[in-house]
Parts: sequence; C-alpha cells; structure tokens
Amino acid sequence: MAKNSTRRSALADAGIAVLAREGSRGLTHRAVDEEAGVPTGTTSNYFRSRDALVAGLFERIGERLGPTPGDLEALFELRLESGRRPELAALLGPWLRAGFEADVAFNRSAGLPGGPREIALFHYAIDGLLLDLLTTPIDPDVATDDVIAVLVAGLLPEH
Repeated sequence: MAKNSTRRSALADAGIAVLAREGSRGLTHRAVDEEAGVPTGTTSNYFRSRDALVAGLFERIGERLGPTPGDLEALFELRLESGRRPELAALLGPWLRAGFEADVAFNRSAGLPGGPREIALFHYAIDGLLLDLLTTPIDPDVATDDVIAVLVAGLLPEH
C-alpha cells in the first residue's frame, strides 16, 4: 500500500466529496480518482477495498478539527448505509463509540456538568439538528446557535 500521507488525505477528501454529492452508490475508487484528478488506480493503491476506502473516510473526518458540511453529508450517507451493511456497521460503530467516549472524557476532565447520559442525549439531538439543517429544515428561520443553547439548557441539571 502507498505511504504518502498527503496524497492519502487528498484522496480521502475527494472520497468525502464524492460521497456527499453522489451518495454511497456513487462512491467508487474510479470516482475518487476522477474527483482527485489522479490517474485511474491511484485510490486503489491507497485503499485496497471499498471497506478500506470507507474506513479512510471515517479517519479523515475524525482528523479534521471541525467537519465541513460535505463531511457531515458523507457521514450521514455512511450511517444510513451501515444500517444495510453489517460489515460497514462493524467499522462505523467503534468509530462512533470512540468519539462519544472521548466527548465524555473531555467533559469530565474539563469539570463540565453532565455525564454520559446527558452527552448521549446531546449527541442524539445534534444528529437530528444536523440532519434537519442538511435536508429540509423544519424551521429555516431559527438560528442554530439558539437551538443548541436551548438543548444544552434543557439537558443539564440546574447548578
């Protein structure tokens, strides 16, 4: 497998763009090659299988400090596909749980209020909010920051 980490990241970025634009059925090695503007077969050198490509996309989204809308669209596509493909669920599940556990650990170490239950509820609410924002919003005039502030206030005990 090829070792150039810059090229690997660029290919993963291209894969995220393809997935966000074309959906999971459009995510192929060839489509990623075309999106990245590299010779046919390049993506296969870095990600030998579709599952390896998908795992690379998870890894790349996780590397970014703040996910882009394309990252979020790609992640929702993969989450939907994981409901139909157990092998994808086996890749995605541990990745999602590790992110959740990191959030719980951060919250605890920072001395912030709320425990695992509240953080899980917040994740569920934010996932729904993101889906709403990425598709057809229930209320397109409401400010996202206002929704998040109300969610946090509702989830955390008074202190």
